[in-house]
Amino acid sequence: MDVNRYLETIHLAEGLKDELRHCYTSKGRHESVAEHSWRITLMAYFLKDEFPEADIDKVIRMCIIHDLGEVFTGDIPTFMKTGADETVEENLLDNWVASLPAPYNQEMKELYREMKEQKTIEAKIYKAMDSLEALISHNESDIHTWSENEYSLNLTYADDRVAFSDYLKRLRELIRQETIQKIEEAKTEVQKLEE
Repeated sequence: MDVNRYLETIHLAEGLKDELRHCYTSKGRHESVAEHSWRITLMAYFLKDEFPEADIDKVIRMCIIHDLGEVFTGDIPTFMKTGADETVEENLLDNWVASLPAPYNQEMKELYREMKEQKTIEAKIYKAMDSLEALISHNESDIHTWSENEYSLNLTYADDRVAFSDYLKRLRELIRQETIQKIEEAKTEVQKLEE
């Protein structure tokens, strides 16, 4: 890649550092899209022993690029994102990817296609990490930052995305137990305040 285009691309990606997500960190500030992308990449890295049949390097590439479209559209929480929102993001991202020099334009186009189709083990692992990281983040955040629908969503979200793997189903259940404990602790605190 030409050094000028390289720097231009890195500057564009910097936008994800400032693009805030719906969730908060454990210390009480909004997390950025870049932070979310970094952690799902780390999560994928630590799965290589659980999925020896998968190309974990490919999963890591998927995790790194999965939210680049949000540079153009911003982050919209899953429960608020419409089909129209997805189409706009896909079109803007596709145009940008097509403008990249070879071989990056073709490689990224192929990765996004694979991620969308969800047919390969690598795409399924990436999608599970994307969803599970959001649940983990909610469990780490102050429950007062949760929207009303997240109390039930945190108990059911991503069940379908981990169904292909016994390991990920166990991880999902552990996250669910953390959610239940967090909700119960919040209820207990409210009861104490009411006494």
